[in-house]
Amino acid sequence: MDTQIIEKLDKIESLFNQSIQKEVLNFSEATEFLNLSASYLYKLTSTQQIPHYKPNGKKVYFKRSELEAWLLKNRVKSIDELEQKAIDYVVSNKKGGVK
Repeated sequence: MDTQIIEKLDKIESLFNQSIQKEVLNFSEATEFLNLSASYLYKLTSTQQIPHYKPNGKKVYFKRSELEAWLLKNRVKSIDELEQKAIDYVVSNKKGGVK
């Protein structure tokens, strides 16, 4: 392969690895990470529904770990989990004997 192509591929790989390991994301990186439109992410920040940082009062930054936690909040239980919870409730709240 041509050395220029190899150098470009190495540079792309390096940039890719840096972005994966990056803990603080800027606004555009956060839109890509969350797969959200810029306008929706702006709405989430302006209504304080998503954790973010504004060190100088203008530019917005995000911590990757906080975005991951935000994505995973409000877990919806599976049908199996709901059925097991119902069974557990019935068993634990059984009144003694049938009248």
